[in-house]
Amino acid sequence: MKLTISLQVTLDGVAQANGGNNEEMDPGFTRGGWALPLNDSEAVQDILDMWRRPDAFLLGRKTYRLFETYWGARSDDGGFGEAISSRPKYLVSSTVTAPTWEGTTVISGDVAARVRELKAREEGELLVVGSVALARWLLENELVDELNLLQFPVIVGEGERWLPQRGLDFALDLTGTRVFPTGIVSLTYRIGGRPQYA
Repeated sequence: MKLTISLQVTLDGVAQANGGNNEEMDPGFTRGGWALPLNDSEAVQDILDMWRRPDAFLLGRKTYRLFETYWGARSDDGGFGEAISSRPKYLVSSTVTAPTWEGTTVISGDVAARVRELKAREEGELLVVGSVALARWLLENELVDELNLLQFPVIVGEGERWLPQRGLDFALDLTGTRVFPTGIVSLTYRIGGRPQYA
């Protein structure tokens, strides 16, 4: 199973609170909601197509809780709620033991081994959306096959960047691009091993 990370990011790499400020999830962060004013119908459709594509979702605890509250209650909306509610969801958490969102399996303990098992035993695609800390961890543990970054034309100047200041190096093969009317750029990369240096 191919593991894809799909994130909405600013030009300065922030992936935090794209939809709005949430004091419980992002205490002290006041620049949330940077994506919404720039969304257009084409970009939203592209994101929805991405959500309809995978065979299953892989989510971190914070994103899972947010999505369950919002999208789980909209499973018949013909859009995002239907896309995620109708597919298996794997939740990476050491604290949640009895999830209530239908189709959820909790992954805990040796998470890397469990993700490798998922990737090895099933065909299709496992999609990570949101879940910035999980996305970073999966990349650092070399479990990611593809990156889909929706880069928004904004610099927010603070907030959680999705890539760490120090970490492993990766060569990337650009496999797809698309520019939307408001300046959002979709960039799809295949992980290509280690980069070469001059």
